[in-house]
Amino acid sequence: MKETKTPIHVVWSWVRRQPPKVKAFLAVVTGMAALVLLRFIVHDHDNLFVAAEAVHSIGICVLIYKLMKEKTCAGLSLKSQELTAIFLAVRLYCSFVMEYDIHTILDLATLGTTLWVIYMIRFKLRASYMEDKDNFALYYVVSHVLLILKLPLLVPCAVLAVLIHPSTSHNILNRISWALCVYLEAVSVLPQLRVMQNTKIVEPFTAHYVFALGVARFLSCAHWVLQVVDTRGRLLVALGYGLWPSMVLISEIVQTFILADFCYYYVKSVFGGQLVLRLPSGVV
Repeated sequence: MKETKTPIHVVWSWVRRQPPKVKAFLAVVTGMAALVLLRFIVHDHDNLFVAAEAVHSIGICVLIYKLMKEKTCAGLSLKSQELTAIFLAVRLYCSFVMEYDIHTILDLATLGTTLWVIYMIRFKLRASYMEDKDNFALYYVVSHVLLILKLPLLVPCAVLAVLIHPSTSHNILNRISWALCVYLEAVSVLPQLRVMQNTKIVEPFTAHYVFALGVARFLSCAHWVLQVVDTRGRLLVALGYGLWPSMVLISEIVQTFILADFCYYYVKSVFGGQLVLRLPSGVV
């Protein structure tokens, strides 16, 4: 007896048969449609940013469950976790001295769990750490994403933060720190994507974690885009003058697109009923 396909599977099968350019166009259209939908169903768009941080925290909890249940950190990037801890620590500092709110609490919780993950990878589960696969050269981020000199990652991000930062009334050190955490966050996931690219096979918990990061990045990007739309550009003026407002939006968009390719294959794997995600060559 022939299996009856649901409308979702029919549409998904059609999408899978399309050439890459059509898929890219459909992804952009889907993203824009999602933004429009979020604009009408979420009245306070600040909630999108809270949701983004909450989803990130959920992703970290998935990692903790993986480490505790399977007693292995195979497939995880220590570099990504350390970059995440750095930008969270800097953002937490900025939050304390500039605008203490619910984001501070969420960042504190996420930083604590991220540090625990780092501890587990570095000490408790070191034997299963795939150091040879976690080989993302720090200068690669600079030359291919930030398009500046091949220097260690923190250095160009710091230089960029010094050159392009908010022009608000806060202390200059705080403004530079704020910019630094924005730039670091934009590229912090790249080492994790390189690990998955090297292994080609991503086990479920790691896939769930990275997908959660993708969702979080989209919600954060949606927050900024919708805020700009709702204020008719006044938010950009409030952020300051010069290149900083544009850099904030660019950083959010970069984060979203970095993870978009992986999220596509994740959804494809879920609809295909596969527990283990297999990535083709050239992905991420």
